[in-house]
Amino acid sequence: MKVIGKSIIRKEALDKVTGRAKYTNDFNTKPMLSVKMVISPYGHAKIVHIDTSEASKVPGVRAILAGQRFPLTGEAIRDRPPIAVDKVRYHGEPVALVVADTPFQAKKAADLIKVQYELLPVVNSPTQAFQQGAPLIHEQLGSYDKEVDSHPVEGTNIATLIKIRKGQMEAGWAESEIVVEESFSFASSDHAAIETRCATAEIEPNGTIIIMTSSQAPFMVKQLISKYFGEEMGKIIVHTPLVGGAYGGKASVQLEVLAYLASKAVGGKPVKLLNDREHDMITSPCHIGLDATIKFGADRNGKIRAAEIHYLWDGGAYSDKAVDVTRAGAVDCTGPYNIEHVWCNSYCMYTNHPFAAPFRGFSHSELSFCIERTMDILAKRLNMDPLELRNINAIRPGNTTPTRVVLNENNLGNLPKCIEKLRSLIRWEEGAIKEINERFVRVKGVSCSWKTSTIDPNAPSGAIITFNRDGSLNLMSGVIEVGTGTKTILAQILAERLKMDVDKIHVKMEVDTQTTPEHWKTVASRGTYMGGRAVLEAADDVIRQLKEVAASVLRAPIEDMEIADSRVFLREEPSIGLHFKDIGYGYQYPNGNTIGGQIIGRGNFVLRHQTYLDPETGEGKPGPEWGVAAYAVEIELDKRDYTYRLIKACTVLDAGRVMNEKAAIGQVMGAMSMGLAFAGRETFYFDELGRVLNPQLRTYRPLRYGENPEYLVGFVETPDQEGPYGARGLGEHGLMGMPGALGNALSIAAGVELRNLPLIPELIWRIKGEAHHASL
Repeated sequence: MKVIGKSIIRKEALDKVTGRAKYTNDFNTKPMLSVKMVISPYGHAKIVHIDTSEASKVPGVRAILAGQRFPLTGEAIRDRPPIAVDKVRYHGEPVALVVADTPFQAKKAADLIKVQYELLPVVNSPTQAFQQGAPLIHEQLGSYDKEVDSHPVEGTNIATLIKIRKGQMEAGWAESEIVVEESFSFASSDHAAIETRCATAEIEPNGTIIIMTSSQAPFMVKQLISKYFGEEMGKIIVHTPLVGGAYGGKASVQLEVLAYLASKAVGGKPVKLLNDREHDMITSPCHIGLDATIKFGADRNGKIRAAEIHYLWDGGAYSDKAVDVTRAGAVDCTGPYNIEHVWCNSYCMYTNHPFAAPFRGFSHSELSFCIERTMDILAKRLNMDPLELRNINAIRPGNTTPTRVVLNENNLGNLPKCIEKLRSLIRWEEGAIKEINERFVRVKGVSCSWKTSTIDPNAPSGAIITFNRDGSLNLMSGVIEVGTGTKTILAQILAERLKMDVDKIHVKMEVDTQTTPEHWKTVASRGTYMGGRAVLEAADDVIRQLKEVAASVLRAPIEDMEIADSRVFLREEPSIGLHFKDIGYGYQYPNGNTIGGQIIGRGNFVLRHQTYLDPETGEGKPGPEWGVAAYAVEIELDKRDYTYRLIKACTVLDAGRVMNEKAAIGQVMGAMSMGLAFAGRETFYFDELGRVLNPQLRTYRPLRYGENPEYLVGFVETPDQEGPYGARGLGEHGLMGMPGALGNALSIAAGVELRNLPLIPELIWRIKGEAHHASL
């Protein structure tokens, strides 16, 4: 490999480090009206009256949208009014929009809108939502339009239920000599991307709708606005420039709909809606919460025979993408372990919390915390090394997933090899516990994870390649550059296939849904996997066309043509050939005659043989392949006040093939940092009215610079023959095992079992106190 695996500088690097890179809010090429939201101050309340009279008098106000009934929105279930009517269902829900000449005027008018509410009972957790007699958040649940694979239960707060039934549970429990049952809980939280969400909209006189958005899914924006409002799809054009972090939070479609409605209210004039940080945290979709119960049965040798799992996902006030997250949690419910007998109910619950979007890992960091804590508790009961317990039960080729997909060396990474490499990197032989002195102790905790990508079975990806007259190439893909460097990877894939200098490949960063080939969504670690396959097909299309023209000019069979170094030449006589610049637009003979023409390569990829899940058993093929990883976290705990330092964090994952070494390490390290922050401190705190008490970065604290541990990253390479050059997804995997590993380390260090997130000193102190009182 000349390009694959090398640490190529990212194509957009210079623009980003010099500050020249433009994001949605940076595009001010034309005067735009400003849109400001009025949001609900309560989690659940009837809207009694909205008074906009004073607000409408503010100079510069062009329109106020409040109390109007628009078509319901939502991907899985159409249950969400764009602007609340009748009642509000979460703190932060939009109640009114003000469109004005300037942000100041819009904000001033928004502050003058008076809304009278009548408080309703609040559902503050998925467990509470699940209880019989709980207040209903959606009284008309049975009447909503929904997708075929959504299963809401009318008369309840259940937005969907996904069942997994594998094996015979009676037999599994009969074979089990040790049974552990544990419950876990954590609240929803934020994605905390640097760039807050932003959308602009304009409706031209001919009806063309032009939207710019910081989205992971511009093609979905186009589809859904057409679907919701009956607009002609061909007249909807969505632009997405660089995106300043997303992590799944920008996969949902929300601000785009509001911007469209605001523009329509002012006769199609250009408008901009930019979230401030508070609105970005509580008004737009959040990171999902979870209440879970895990029950494992194992024999004396540590082989897990049965698993009974209940997941209650906190989908928030509206189902949106939480239904898909719930499904993904069911699909890989057991973690990366071979268990023959599995029973799982995965519920998406309505609560009076901000509604949930995907979060990096798409349910897997959340479920992995629960599974991996249970694994350590089981290891303790068995008096067994926790890494050895994981190795004994590790999923392997020939095993089946919870949805009964038969695994092989192609569609499954090598978990035992990841565990083996992790063992060496963290020097596990030195022991998990090291007493520093009477006050401080250092402890290592371990975990594992796996993931497939439960995306639409017909999700497409396309690529187009064009030539410049100097022989360089232009690459266009619908993959969004969300900070992962995926578009650079696509350039590497193209350069490798054409055996050319990657610097001669120019990548279009901005996506324009009118001219860019569609990529379903930039989610689920599928950018390289799907976009790369489309690029390979487009490259082969280019190769075929180049060889056809060159063969005619060089008067030799196509089979004798070879391509390398931006040339097409005879395999036996490499000196006889033509440069790309001579044939990229056709070849012109000395007398002026021209053959061929402009070469345009095209390629596409659609996932193969995926199916919907059987609603009663969960049987089906939900994804193309399963990536696996092993993790460790080393902490130093102060036994006096239960504060702790992160010393080291390690991830070993099966990447299939590492495409860009430094980019891959950076991706994994960034994911690990997010996982530790999610596990160690990030959460929303709700009061009895369902209000988020910490909706700003002063009180909601991601990991800060200087608080990070030493990161160790290792790769195993088990190529996936369906992936481009064997690559598997890796953008999410570094995060997924961090909560479990940190929870295991702190539980050992503190001498108590920690079952909640975030793992803050106060939690450890409280659990220690409860354990002490229980022992008296």
